[in-house]
Amino acid sequence: VQLVQSGAELRNPGASVKVSCKTSGYTFTDYYIDWVRQAPGQGLEWMGRIHPEDGETLYAQESQDRVTFTADTSISTVYVELSSLRSEDTAVYYCARNERVGSYNYWGQGTQVTVSS
Repeated sequence: VQLVQSGAELRNPGASVKVSCKTSGYTFTDYYIDWVRQAPGQGLEWMGRIHPEDGETLYAQESQDRVTFTADTSISTVYVELSSLRSEDTAVYYCARNERVGSYNYWGQGTQVTVSS
């Protein structure tokens, strides 16, 4: 099982960014993919999840206004898009396969998103 994320991004405040997480080694539609981020000096923050089979999503309350999860089953890839970026969105963003019991055995390598003018 592998989750491979897209590379680092630098954006101005107010812009948008889209991070990808390409999966392989298992049946893509069998598991939720969760998104988690870690800001500098902070703990992990759960952002939400998507089920690739039907696109069902669940967003953390803090994420629901500016965050969108999507999935492309043709290429076994999920995406997180953040809009109206703020400096507080500067963080490393991770995708992780949800093992159905609230744990994560497989993680992407992380994508640094930096929001700065």
